[in-house]
Amino acid sequence: MQTEVKAGDGALRGADGEPLTPLELGAWRGLLRVHSDLVRRLDAGLRARHGLSLTSYEALMLLGTSPRGRMRISELSGATLLSVSGMSRMVDRLARDGLVVRETCEEDGRGAEVVLTASGRGRLRAARAGHLTDVRREFLTRFSDDELGAMAGYWSRIEPAPRGG
Repeated sequence: MQTEVKAGDGALRGADGEPLTPLELGAWRGLLRVHSDLVRRLDAGLRARHGLSLTSYEALMLLGTSPRGRMRISELSGATLLSVSGMSRMVDRLARDGLVVRETCEEDGRGAEVVLTASGRGRLRAARAGHLTDVRREFLTRFSDDELGAMAGYWSRIEPAPRGG
């Protein structure tokens, strides 16, 4: 028998370790389904039009908006869903394509930092408008401004887990 407890808003929720209630299950599975589907569609759009995966685009965007215009592999990894080794392999591919270069770290000279090339900046600029159009069409336009504000508030309640290097 499932034990239910009241949440802060008075709604009945399952207790720790118990099966999810229908309400909890709908919210959780909905998040997983929508995330998976959106990532797949956004990735497909970037690959088809610009030859970039969504994670490659994200790395280029992070570099393009970095205050110093450069980041260590571990910084890029920490800001994405890729491990340090996965990011390193992706940076190798982006470097082979001429979109980034690795340069010696200016601060300590021991490590390497990733820097966008002129070609990388151009590719990012070309991909950005279409990608943002896709983000709006596939997700943002389906909600009112009030709903988007509420949603942003909901996401802010979940603290990001610390990431290891």
